Order: sequence, then structure tokens, then C-alpha cells
Amino acid sequence: MIELRGVTHRYGDRVVLRDVDLVLAERRIAVVGANGSGKSTLARLLNGLVLPSEGSVVVDGHDTRDDGAAVRRRVGFVFTDPDAQIVMPTVAEDVAFSLRRRGLSRSERDERVQAVLERFGLAGLGERPAHLLSGGQKQLLALAAVVVTEPDVLVCDEPTTLLDLRNAARVADLLDALPQQVVLVTHHLDLVERYERVLVVDDGRVVHDGPPTEAVAAYRALAGQVG
Repeated sequence: MIELRGVTHRYGDRVVLRDVDLVLAERRIAVVGANGSGKSTLARLLNGLVLPSEGSVVVDGHDTRDDGAAVRRRVGFVFTDPDAQIVMPTVAEDVAFSLRRRGLSRSERDERVQAVLERFGLAGLGERPAHLLSGGQKQLLALAAVVVTEPDVLVCDEPTTLLDLRNAARVADLLDALPQQVVLVTHHLDLVERYERVLVVDDGRVVHDGPPTEAVAAYRALAGQVG
């Protein structure tokens, strides 16, 4: 379970999140909001990539400020742009890199790498240069490299934004199938219909928190949209 207690965050003098109190326990939670609303900062707070200026973020009893390593073992993070996440030359090496501190034997590591590549439709591409993959394949690789570490929670910051409709649907389906708790930040409102709970962020505040139909209606009202 993730708890945000009186969280405010500033970049310099600019307040990007203010007075956020949340308990995130549902298996599927989506976050929507306009560009600059604070939703990506909220996502980064959940695994300690960003620390709150005020208040605290606690994951299973571990404060992100005091025990960031324990938090990041529990909460994996997937970025919008997979090129920001892919660090090794080949597909298999990139996934294996995530396991470097897990104390696994080489055979155990290779077995886990192969299993996750098959799971994410990348079997046979292990020796392929990662930078030569298509955009959709890169996002699948970024997901695989996080999921292979077996986190309890997966936070995804707009993972379908740079993808075409087919690959966006494929990533969404893979997220649906994961056993982990998933927190999805997205602009694709059709995706949030699959989620139990949707947070609407506006001007640094969580202004709506509820089921998908109500949350999407609230977000459309904020954006001045009809229907």
C-alpha cells in the first residue's frame, strides 16, 4: 500500500503539487490531467524518483525519503519515452542489467531474461541492438526490464503516448494481465475504463477521485469538453 500524507512539491518557487493525501490500495489506479497539472510529479513521488518538499510518501511502511532503496525494490517505474530507460546495447543485456544486484547465478539470470522476453513478445530478439527496435518494441523492452525485477507495484508514466493505436492497445493489454498493482498516468481516456479508481489532477491538486465514468466526466468538464 502507498500512502501520501500532506504532500506538497515545489520546483524552485513553483508549486506543482499541493496538500495531497491519498491511500493507494486498489489493484488498478489511473491518473489523468492536463499537461502541467502535476500528474507526472505525482507518479515520480510514488517510488522516490522525486521527494516531497513537504509531507511524506510511505510504501509498505518505508518512507521514500529515508529508505528509497527499499521503496524502489517494491515500486517499478516505466517512463513515457523508453529511450530514457534503455541503457544496454542489446535487448537481452538491457533486461539482464536490471537483475545485476539480485544475487542470481548466470543460469538463473538467463532463464528469467528469456522468460520475460517471451512474455512480452520479444523472444528471438535478445541479441538485437536495442536502439534498432521499433517504438512499440522499445516500450515492451522497457516494461520487460522493470517487470523482470518482480516489483509489487508498477507505476507507468504515459507509456502509450508515443505509440500508434495497435501498440498502445498491446501495452495496455499486457498491463492488464500483470499480477502487480498498476498505477497508470495517461492521456488516453479509453484506457481508464479498465481501472478500478481514477484520480483527476488539476493545478497541483487531486480534484476528483472515483470510478472511471465519473472521473472521466469530471476531467472533461475541467477541459471544457462535452460528452
